[in-house]
Amino acid sequence: MSTVYDCTEPQSRSAGIAAAVGAARSGRLVVLPTDTLYGIGCDAFDADAVAALLAAKGRGRDMPVPVLVGSWHTIDGLVLSVPLAARELTRAFWPGGLSLVVQQAPSLAWDLGDTDGTVMLRMPLHPVAIEVLREVGPMAVSSANVSGRPPATTADDAREQLGESVSVYLDGGPSAAATASTIVDVTGPTPRILREGAISAEKIAEVLDLDAADLRGAAG
Repeated sequence: MSTVYDCTEPQSRSAGIAAAVGAARSGRLVVLPTDTLYGIGCDAFDADAVAALLAAKGRGRDMPVPVLVGSWHTIDGLVLSVPLAARELTRAFWPGGLSLVVQQAPSLAWDLGDTDGTVMLRMPLHPVAIEVLREVGPMAVSSANVSGRPPATTADDAREQLGESVSVYLDGGPSAAATASTIVDVTGPTPRILREGAISAEKIAEVLDLDAADLRGAAG
């Protein structure tokens, strides 16, 4: 049975975070607020939980699950070699609405779907999400919606779509941005924007000293 916790109220927030951490550690699914949209998540290293997450969303392995982290330093243990562009972008935009596609460390014992050796990482700018992530560790987190339906911007939206497949819902109020993160692929010789969202191409281009049109054009 699912439980909803109001994270805008301190006592319920503490109880909710503890419940979410316990659920994630025991292989169950949780919904948590982020600075962009609500996410459905689980322990990234629990393959059965990741499979359950994909099933709850009605998604296949061809759409692998991104990973959220709770600190800047976590990336070093997850990535084969952190490119300079990734360092610059994390310094500028983490925590925040920027997701980075990087080459994952080959030693990682996880199964996020058909990733071709890459992983998409983000550190969200939301205190509830950060607190859960720092307790659980890296979490596989996707937008809290059924595939093909609008992403959830409230806990109620998420619960209406995902129902009892999720054990714990953390309600942090409406999403601040209500916009998906911007995705930048830094696995190749030149960074490229795969999806423009919460952070504009112009802001990314400024940090990397590149042309925004080139970043967008590389995605074509």
